[in-house]
Amino acid sequence: MAQLRLAAAVRDAWWQWQRARIDADSAREQLGNARRIAEDVGRRLKAGDLARADQHQADGAVASAESVFAQAEADLAVAGQHLRALAGGAAIAADAKDGAEEPLPDAISNAPEAHATLQELTDRAALAEHTAALVAIQSRAHPELTLATTRDRGASGEAAQRTVTLGVRIPLGGGPRHAVRSAQASAEATEAQAQRVLERERLDAERAAARARVQASRTKLDAAKRRAGLAAESRGFFDKSFRLGQTDLPTRLRIEAEAADAERQAARARIELAAAISGWRQALGLLPQ
Repeated sequence: MAQLRLAAAVRDAWWQWQRARIDADSAREQLGNARRIAEDVGRRLKAGDLARADQHQADGAVASAESVFAQAEADLAVAGQHLRALAGGAAIAADAKDGAEEPLPDAISNAPEAHATLQELTDRAALAEHTAALVAIQSRAHPELTLATTRDRGASGEAAQRTVTLGVRIPLGGGPRHAVRSAQASAEATEAQAQRVLERERLDAERAAARARVQASRTKLDAAKRRAGLAAESRGFFDKSFRLGQTDLPTRLRIEAEAADAERQAARARIELAAAISGWRQALGLLPQ
C-alpha cells in the first residue's frame, strides 16, 4: 500500500510537470509569433502602410506574451523541483515526452482481485477467520509450566541449600476467559470481512470513474484536434490577408491568440488523456511503467 501511495504522488507530480511543459512550450511559441508580427508591423510602419498606434499595439502584445512566458517558465521550474523531490533528486530528461504515456490496462490487470490493497485485506480476513476457528476449538487454555528456586540456610555456619520447584498447571475448562477470547476473535473476523467488502465497493467505483474519465478525455481530445486544425487554417488565411492590407491589426492579433489557445488546448488534451489512463492504472493498483 505504501508503494501505491508513493506511485500516486509520483504520477500526480509527473503529469503536473507535463502540463507545465505544455504551457511553457505554448507560451514560447506565442511569444515568437507576437515578435514576428511586431517586426512585420515595424517594417510596414516605415513604409507608411500602418500607423504608430499599430506599432504600440503590436509591442503591447509582445510584452503580454513575454509576461505569460515568464510565468510559464516559473511554473515549470516549480513543477520540476517537486517531481525531483519525489524522485529522490534524480535528474529529469529534457526530452522526457517520449515514453511518458502508460499503456492501457489489459484484461488481467482489470481483475478486481489483482489490487494490492484488496489482496492485503483478503489475507487479513483469512487470517482473522483462521484465528477465530482455532480459538473456537481450543476449549481450554494452554497448560502453564512454572519453575521456582528457593535458598534455605539451616543452623548457623551451615551452607545454604537450594530447592528447585517445578509446577504444571492444566486448565480443566474454558471458562469466561475462553468465551471472551472466542467472541473477540469472531468480532475481528467479521470486521475484517466487512472492511474487505467496503474496500471492494470503493475500488469498483474508483475504477468505473477512472474508465469514464478516459473515455471523456478521448472525446475532448478529438474536439480539441478539430478546433486546432480549423484555427490553424484561419491563422493562415488572416496572416495572408493582413500582409495584403485586407485585415486590420486587432483582427490579426485576435486570430493569432485564438490559434495559439487552440493549439495549447489540443496539447493539454493529449496530456489529460495520458493522465487519465495513468489514473485508471492507479485505480487498478498498477505501478508506473
